[in-house]
Amino acid sequence: MGKDEKLNLASAETFSLRAIIPQLLAIIVGMIMVILDSTAMNVAIPSLVKDLNSDLDTIKWTITGYTLAMSAVIPLAGWLSDRIGAKRVFLISITLFTIGSALCAIAQSPSELIVFRMLQGLGGGMVAPVGMAMVFSLAPPEKRGAVMGFLGIPILLGPALGPILSGYLVEYQSWHWIFLINLPVGIAAVIMIQFLIPKSKRSEKIPHLDWKGMILAPIAFAMLAYGISESGTSWTSTSTLTGLIVGGIALILFIISSLSQKQPLLELRVFRSSDFTRSILLLWVVMFAMFGVMVMVPLFLQNVKGYSALETGVMLLPQALMAGLCMPISGKLFDKIGARPLALIGLSSITAAMFVLSGVTVDTGKLVILIALGLMGLGMGFTMMPLNTHVMNSSPRHLVSRVTSLTTAAQQVVVSFAVTVLTTYLTSQAAEHLKSAGNAANPLESMVQGFGDTFNLVAWIAAAGILFALFLRKPKQAPDEGDGQNTPSVMIH
Repeated sequence: MGKDEKLNLASAETFSLRAIIPQLLAIIVGMIMVILDSTAMNVAIPSLVKDLNSDLDTIKWTITGYTLAMSAVIPLAGWLSDRIGAKRVFLISITLFTIGSALCAIAQSPSELIVFRMLQGLGGGMVAPVGMAMVFSLAPPEKRGAVMGFLGIPILLGPALGPILSGYLVEYQSWHWIFLINLPVGIAAVIMIQFLIPKSKRSEKIPHLDWKGMILAPIAFAMLAYGISESGTSWTSTSTLTGLIVGGIALILFIISSLSQKQPLLELRVFRSSDFTRSILLLWVVMFAMFGVMVMVPLFLQNVKGYSALETGVMLLPQALMAGLCMPISGKLFDKIGARPLALIGLSSITAAMFVLSGVTVDTGKLVILIALGLMGLGMGFTMMPLNTHVMNSSPRHLVSRVTSLTTAAQQVVVSFAVTVLTTYLTSQAAEHLKSAGNAANPLESMVQGFGDTFNLVAWIAAAGILFALFLRKPKQAPDEGDGQNTPSVMIH
């Protein structure tokens, strides 16, 4: 082990969670702003359509454009961290996101808002993979679960708290405040990161620029995300087919190119590890169930139960609180017992929650829904970060920044796929129930039955995940390949 590595690697004997709390807080403040914003826009869409004198298809591009920009830059996060240092990349990303927020707040037309949202996406895309890699490097292997557990709190609280905050701002202020509120948080994050996080270590050997990957990866992930998002309208439309075909071809070329390079933009060779492959596939199952439901439940509460945006956000609060409570607990347990038992508990809870929701009716009471959401939150808290930590533990330490970029980029596509598939399935099932009812058809009742079918589908997907989780095993520390120069790219001094 080289001198620099000795300086950078934390040891289990000298490690103190209390000592790294300032660094953790700085990273979390930066990340939570981006996470909150990713869900806030959904609530603001009706107000944007009205205030900007636009239509729904145009305003939806404020979300689509943001997603495409994020998908395009995520693959670059690892290389840039190696090249200029993770701290600098994190600072630039947060600054760009904050500037984009300010511009969004003063946008006067749909086209301006779409452009500024894409600027936000360019900044926000690298925040999660870089932040996660930085947090991962703060602790020795024996303590990573506890540290990553704290990071998971904003990742799961954000999507649940976002609708509450945005619902309040839209209802009692205006949509501009969804972006204005980011300014003080962004400024605070920049100051905290600058002064609380020591300078990150760059790779001693200037990393090779995989220019083929730099061209192909953004095209692949952005076009796949676009094609999947457009498929919600039609799987055979020109825009859907263009996105899927162009993205698919670019992805195949990217995989071929990456496997032939010594220093690819995204390190795909980690899939040679069976531990990594099993855990990443299971993580995708969890992401599909979790984020798909995060969209379905608010739709049910607003379209069937008639709740306002703010009321819907408040109903989702128990899920967020349960997830936030269970996250640090699962992190500490991960260090002792590994990911498998936690994944089994979490997925069983998610499955139970979905089976409860699959029986919803127009008259289903709040208590039943709250119990199901509480179970869902428990499941999220016991699966999300333990599986993420398990994935990173299964890869060589010096490839952590490349692995977080890979997993984040793939998860972006999985989440888009989940939302599109479930909303399409919901629409088709509701239409089928309406058709089969004939003259006695009740549109609201048919929609409720469609929601029940959709929750049932997610329940069986989560149940399949339980079987998959049985094959997880605690990985041996993956070998740190490479010479002494190839040290971890995001180690913190």
